[in-house]
Amino acid sequence: MRTFRPAALAALGAVAALVLAGCVSGEGGAADPGAAAEESEWSAGTLTLDFATYNPLSLVIRDQGWLEEALGDDVEVTWVQSAGSNKANEALRAGAVDVGSTAGSAALLARANGSPIRAIDLYSQPEWAAIVVPEDSPIQSVEDLRGASIAATKGTDPYFFLLQTLDEAGIGLDEVEVQNLQHADGRTALETGAVDAWSGLDPLMAASESEAGSRLVYRNIDFNTYGFLNATEDFLETSPDLAQLVVDTYERARVWAAENPDEVVAILAEVAGIAPEVAETVITERTVLDLDPVPGETQRAVLEVVGPIFVESGDVQTQDAIDTALDELFEPTYAEGADPARAGG
Repeated sequence: MRTFRPAALAALGAVAALVLAGCVSGEGGAADPGAAAEESEWSAGTLTLDFATYNPLSLVIRDQGWLEEALGDDVEVTWVQSAGSNKANEALRAGAVDVGSTAGSAALLARANGSPIRAIDLYSQPEWAAIVVPEDSPIQSVEDLRGASIAATKGTDPYFFLLQTLDEAGIGLDEVEVQNLQHADGRTALETGAVDAWSGLDPLMAASESEAGSRLVYRNIDFNTYGFLNATEDFLETSPDLAQLVVDTYERARVWAAENPDEVVAILAEVAGIAPEVAETVITERTVLDLDPVPGETQRAVLEVVGPIFVESGDVQTQDAIDTALDELFEPTYAEGADPARAGG
């Protein structure tokens, strides 16, 4: 039997009241205006969340306008694009977004370094990072990276993918030159010969393969952490009803994506500015959207492998900080109680 925290119960009640009292009017019913206004009051007048090409469900929700439809004129919805997990973490820490999407590793890094965020949902299990080299590169394996210049975006899954890859091969960080470039700049550096390799991120990585002939010399899905949907603790404390609606809407998007894969591909292609066949590779071959959305022990086990590498690389000061972050990061009650029907699905 599941036990729900008071915040989640309050959120469920608020969303259910909205659906019963207000949403039916959109189906031709004529709800009493006074009663609807009273029942549809939300905890805040604004909701700010990110969208990212590495989070396909966010693109679907933004494209379909479901949050705007559910909230009507009562809450202003603002979308902010995240160029990478590091940028999403910066926005969350600054309070520029209420909800942001990152890799699990990036969420752990942020929490371990004091960012007050909680993971409330899982949006995907991706294979979004790999080691990429130019088409004519002499590099054929990880072992050939010793002495190489490698582009990677610090604070993101591709960077942590690189750290794990080097560690597995027995190559020290001091034996390579890591150039801290944002993902798109890393791709450009690779294709122009400014670096020898790139720890890439889809869909940019798939586009580079297709358009520039770039090669993936090392793949390992186990080094890719899950896609985490994170919220600030302040937002969860003051607006559990909106947090629950966001997670409900993500579940609606998950169902919709399974039923409309071609449309998901088209949305990604348009937002990312990539060819449909590249977007299809990302969605159908390298992204699992149909998964249990509740963050928990499976994700903790993945992050327990990554944590000590953060300490060794100096990204986190102590293992105690990692352990504390692992104990505090997950807030599963929203995903446990998620219902796409409450979001109109």
